[in-house]
Amino acid sequence: MGKVSLVLTVFFEEPFWVGVFEETSRGKLSAAKVVFGAEPKDNEVFEYFLKHYKELRFSPAVATVAGKTISNPKRMQREARKQTSASGIGTRSQQAIKLQQEQNKLIRKTKSREQKEAEKERRFELRQLKKNEKHKGH
Repeated sequence: MGKVSLVLTVFFEEPFWVGVFEETSRGKLSAAKVVFGAEPKDNEVFEYFLKHYKELRFSPAVATVAGKTISNPKRMQREARKQTSASGIGTRSQQAIKLQQEQNKLIRKTKSREQKEAEKERRFELRQLKKNEKHKGH
């Protein structure tokens, strides 16, 4: 079994606090986005993780390059500062979430198209029934 890593990034996206869970396993990254609302405290984030992790809907996996481990704490601090100041959430996770949104959009479109077609067919049948009812008396 391969190594699995999970990274949670919490940031402020006007007007709410948002958390992005990035799960990396077997060279593939998938992400899930959570809206917290008010600024969450550390213990609230931890409780949310423990209670709702199974309910998170992760995006389809996107290929990623495995990062190297850094042992120097100052270098780790610099890397963390650079990541948070530059982009907020990682571009790979943004791609993964965008892919998930597009898939949901396609599913929603096909479902609504089927409903419209069914409604159109039902109305046509009703019109035909009324038309036949009018001609029965003669």
